[in-house]
Amino acid sequence: MKTIIIISITLCTNLVVAQQTLDTIYANDKKNVALFFPEPIRQGVTGTSNFVFTYNREKEQYFGLLQATPGTESNLITVTKNGQVYSYILKYKEQLPKLNYFLSDNESIGNERPIARTTEPQKMEVFPSDKADYYQRACSYLLRSKGERVAVKRKKGLKLQLQKMTYYGSEVFLVIKVANRSGIDFDIDYLKVFTVNGNKKRKASHQRLEQKPFYKHQIPTSIAHGQIQRFVYVLPKFVLGNDEKLQVEMRERNGSREVVLSTRL
Repeated sequence: MKTIIIISITLCTNLVVAQQTLDTIYANDKKNVALFFPEPIRQGVTGTSNFVFTYNREKEQYFGLLQATPGTESNLITVTKNGQVYSYILKYKEQLPKLNYFLSDNESIGNERPIARTTEPQKMEVFPSDKADYYQRACSYLLRSKGERVAVKRKKGLKLQLQKMTYYGSEVFLVIKVANRSGIDFDIDYLKVFTVNGNKKRKASHQRLEQKPFYKHQIPTSIAHGQIQRFVYVLPKFVLGNDEKLQVEMRERNGSREVVLSTRL
């Protein structure tokens, strides 16, 4: 019994020391902190929502980007393609001591071990791999960050504003703001995003192409008078050509009002 107690205490002490000696990575909401791994990233997750770690989930890449908003410290756990596990403490800091981290194999805290199959299948999903969770975290971070003003359209007391357009991997995130000062509630029929070709020599059927969103975050169904709403559209990546522009169209349900915002960015 004494031997068992001594071993248990030793193991617990080793675990505490291991946790205390994890390297710390600092991030903020002004700059991207890049983490380069020796193998492609398979999974990555942070402990709290004020830290966001993004990486390409569609195409294997060796690096991820870290951003943060002020809040409590957290941690980052990543698993690379070969099963190596990396763990770091995350802290917010206004002045970043480092923007790029090139990680080596010996910084791994261990390797992911598969559990042997039994007669009853076991679920061993340790880290969230649902794309919707990734979108939700990224969109929440964008809504918490400071809004900008890429383009704006006002019409009869309604204001439609594109605040941010962020590319990452095979996707583009649009932060959109709608304000209603018309005196009448605005029920949204739809809000669509198009790429429009400005070359008049081309056929009309090729001039406007709708960009179908992968994900919509906090999209309202109605905007009351005096209300302001911000939300995010996640679209497949596109790049505008010299003769193209981006168009955001919002129409009223059971009404005739519409607002169309066009910009060449």
